Amino acid sequence: MDMQTKYNPQEVEAGRYQEWLDHNRFKPSGDLEKPTYTIVIPPPNVTGKLHLGHAWDTTLQDILTRMKRMQGYDTLYLPGMDHAGIATQAKVEAKMREEGISRHDIGREKFLEKAWEWKEEYASFIRQQWAKLGLGLDYSRERFTLDDGLSEAVRKVFVDMYNKGLIYRGERIINWDPEARTALSDIEVIHEDVNGKFYHFKYPYADGSGFIEIATTRPETMLGDTAIVVNPDDERYQDIIGKEVILPIVGRTLPVLADEYVDKEFGSGAMKVTPAHDPNDFEIGNRHDLERIVVMDESGHMNDKAGKYEGMDRFECRKQLVKDLEAEGLVIKIEDHMHSVGHSERSGAVVEPYLSTQWFVKMAPLAQQALDNQKTDGRIEFVPGRFEKTFNRWMEEIRDWTISRQLWWGHQIPAWYHNETGELYVGMEAPEDSENWTQDEDVLDTWFSSALWPFSTLNWPDEEAADYQRYYPTNVLVTGYDIIFFWVARMIFQGLEFTGQKPFNDVLLHGLVRAEDGRKMSKSLGNGVDPMDVIDQYGADSLRYFLATGSSPGHDLRYSTEKVESVWNFINKIWNAARFSLMNIAEDFKYEDIDLTQNLSVADQWILTRLNETIETVTDLSDKYEFGEVGRALYNFIWDEFCDWYIEMSKIPMNGDDEAQKNVTRSVLSYTLDRIMRLLHPFMPFVTEHIWQNLPHEGESIVTSAWPTVNEDLMFPESKDVMEQLVEIIKSVRQSRLEVNTPLSKEIPIIIQAKNETIQQLLMSNKGYLERFCNPSELTIDTKVSIPEKAMTTVVAAGEVILPLEGLIDMDKEIARLEKDLEKWQKELDRVNKKLANEKFVQKAPEKVIQEERDKQVKYQEKYDGVKARIEQLKA
Repeated sequence: MDMQTKYNPQEVEAGRYQEWLDHNRFKPSGDLEKPTYTIVIPPPNVTGKLHLGHAWDTTLQDILTRMKRMQGYDTLYLPGMDHAGIATQAKVEAKMREEGISRHDIGREKFLEKAWEWKEEYASFIRQQWAKLGLGLDYSRERFTLDDGLSEAVRKVFVDMYNKGLIYRGERIINWDPEARTALSDIEVIHEDVNGKFYHFKYPYADGSGFIEIATTRPETMLGDTAIVVNPDDERYQDIIGKEVILPIVGRTLPVLADEYVDKEFGSGAMKVTPAHDPNDFEIGNRHDLERIVVMDESGHMNDKAGKYEGMDRFECRKQLVKDLEAEGLVIKIEDHMHSVGHSERSGAVVEPYLSTQWFVKMAPLAQQALDNQKTDGRIEFVPGRFEKTFNRWMEEIRDWTISRQLWWGHQIPAWYHNETGELYVGMEAPEDSENWTQDEDVLDTWFSSALWPFSTLNWPDEEAADYQRYYPTNVLVTGYDIIFFWVARMIFQGLEFTGQKPFNDVLLHGLVRAEDGRKMSKSLGNGVDPMDVIDQYGADSLRYFLATGSSPGHDLRYSTEKVESVWNFINKIWNAARFSLMNIAEDFKYEDIDLTQNLSVADQWILTRLNETIETVTDLSDKYEFGEVGRALYNFIWDEFCDWYIEMSKIPMNGDDEAQKNVTRSVLSYTLDRIMRLLHPFMPFVTEHIWQNLPHEGESIVTSAWPTVNEDLMFPESKDVMEQLVEIIKSVRQSRLEVNTPLSKEIPIIIQAKNETIQQLLMSNKGYLERFCNPSELTIDTKVSIPEKAMTTVVAAGEVILPLEGLIDMDKEIARLEKDLEKWQKELDRVNKKLANEKFVQKAPEKVIQEERDKQVKYQEKYDGVKARIEQLKA
C-alpha cells in the first residue's frame, strides 16, 4: 500500500502531472462515435503570473472537462495566451527604461524582439502554474494570439469587415491615453468621481457691448474654441445669435450660433464649442462646419496651437491659464465641482477626449445580430440568467468601437498607403509593388483578436479544418462577470458574423475573489494571495475544492485560509478512510472480485443506496453548474455518512470470524471508495488518482475512468429508514450520556420501547450495531416496557429510548430538558404546517418535495406527542 500515515499533498502531487502528460491523458480521443465537449481557456495575458481569479476560472473549466471526459465525451480543453497589447508593451517599456533606453532608440523590429523574449519568459511561468493547478490541457493545441494562424484569422476578419463596410477609417473624438500614447475603446476607460472645479469666464463681445458667461471644467481646451452656442429657443440670447465674441487670451473672434443641443437650464445656457477636444462639440462642429483645432500633442502637452502655453503639461497649462484670466479680470467665479473623470484602465492616466484619425468597427448591425440571436433556439444561455440583461443592455446602447492602437506590440493593421498618391489598400497581404506602399503603423485592439478566440484557435479560417469541424461551437465559456463587455459580447457578435453560429452554448459567470474582509484584492492594499503559495502549503486539491465550492454562480468569493485548511482536513479524513479500507481489503483482492449480490447488511445496503443518491445529486447539480451545492452533497455523504458511520460499522464484520461477510464488506468498501474517488476526481485530481491507484480498480488512470452512474440494483430504500432509526437511537444515547457525564466506556442499561412489532424486529435484527455503539450493560427492546421512575427518556422515530440512570439524574432538570425538546418540535411543526398551508407552495412545488414535507409533518407530530406524554408522566 503506497499511502503514508498522514496526507502530504507535496508527496501526493509530485510528478503526477507529468505522468498524465506523458501518457496523453488530456488529448481528445478523436472517437467520432462520441459526442464532443470543448472549452477554450480564456487566454491569460503574458504580462505576469496568474492570480487567484485565474485559478478559480481555470479550476471550474478543468472540473467540467474532467467530468465530461469521464462521462464519455471526446473532450478538448485548449490552452493559450493573449499578447495583451497595451499592458505587455507597458511592461516591456518599463523594463527598458530601467536599462536607460526607449523603444524609439532601438526601433520597431528590435523592440518586438524584446517583447517576444518577455512573452516566452512569462508563458513559461504560466505553464508551470497550469501544471501546479493540475489543469487537463492539450498542450499540442496551445495557441497564442500572435501565432501565424491566429494572425491570418485577424487579417481575414479585418479585410472582410472592411469590404462589407463594417470597418471604416475616420476622424473622430476618441479616448486618448497620453501616458501609453494610444487610443482606447470606451470600455477601457474607468470613470471615477473626482473633486474638480467649475470655472466661469467672461467671453467679451467683439463690439464691446459686454460679455457672455461661459463655464467649463477644462479651461485648457478653450484655446481650441471655434464657436459659442446657445439654444435657439432661449429668450435671453435671441439678440446675440449671429454676433461675435473674442476668445480670451488668444484674441480670435468666435461666432455665436444656435443649436438645440444646448440645455437652457444648465449653467448660463451658453457653451463654448471645442470640436477637437470633446465628442459632443465634435458633432456640433460637424453641423455648423466649424474648424477643428487640436491644441495638445499625444503626450498631453500643449502644442504650437496653444500659443505661449506651448510645451506645458495640460494640467500646468490649466493653472497658468486661470491665473492669466484672473489677471485680466475675466474670471467670474470658480466653484468646487464633483464630476466623473475617465481614467485609462491600463495606465491610470486621465483620459483626454482627442481628435484623431482612427479605425472603427460599425457596431449597430453586429449588435443587432447578437440581440436577434438571443430570441432564437440558438440562443446562448447565461448562468446566472440575470447577466443576459446586462449583455442585452450594453448591446442596445453600444457605440462604434475604436480598434486602432498606437502601439508596436500587436497585429499591425493590414492597410497600406501609396507613397505618392496616398491611395488606401486593405488586404490579406501587402500589395505586389510593396516598395511603393507603407503599411499603417497602428496595431489592432487586443480584444479584436481575442474576440475570434473560440474559432481562430481551432484553425479557422480554414472551414474544412478537422478541429474546427469537430470542436466548434464550443460548449461553455467560463469567465468573470467583469468582462462581459470586453470579451464575451465581442466573441458572440464575431462568432455569429464569421461562422454563422454562436461561439459557445453557455456562459458560466463567476465573480471576483475578494479578501476575507470583502475588500478587493490589490497590490496597494497588500492583501493579495498568490495561489502558488497556497498550493505549496495546502496542496492544489485543497485550493481547487475551496475555489470550486465556495460560492454560487455569479457571486464573489471571499478567500479564507481557514476554509482552505478545512478542505485539507476533509482530504485528510478521506485519506484516513482510504488507508483503513485498504488495510482491510486484502492485497490480492481485485476489482473483478467485487460481489454486491448477496449477504448485504443493512449498513451495506444503506451506504450503497446513499452512494447512488449522491451520484444522482452530484451529476444533476454539476450539469447546472451548482458546484457549491455539489460540495455540500459530497461532504455530507463522505464525511458524515461514509467515514463517520459506515467505516465504523464495517469494523464489526471485519473484526469477526465470518470470512464470507468480510468479503462482502471488502466489496462494499472497494466499490464505494472507487465511486467516491471518481466523484471527487474533477475537483481533487491528484489525491483521487493516488488513492484510486491503490484501490482495486479497472483501467489505467482515474482521468479516463467512467463517471459513476446510478445502479438501480443497488438501491434499498427501506435500509434508509432502518439506518435513520439506528443512528437516531445511537445519537440519543450518546447525547444523554454527555448530559449526565457518563462516558461511552461505562456500561449502562438501555431500554428501547419500540413503536410496533415491525420496528422491534428490525431493531432486534440489527442489535449488534446498538451494542457496538451504545455499550449497554443490558439491552432491552420491546413494544411494552416498564419505565423506571428515575430515567432519561428520548422520543425517537422508532419509539422511546430509556436510560435508567438512578443516582445520576435530576428529575427537575430532566423535565426542563424534555420541555425544551417539546418547544423544538412545536417550532418544527409550526414551520411545516405553515409551508403546507401555503397554496402557492402546494401548487408549484414538485410532488416529491410536497410529500417530503408531509412525511416530516407526521414525524414531528409523533415526536411532539411522545415528548408531551413523557412530561405528563413525570409530572403525575
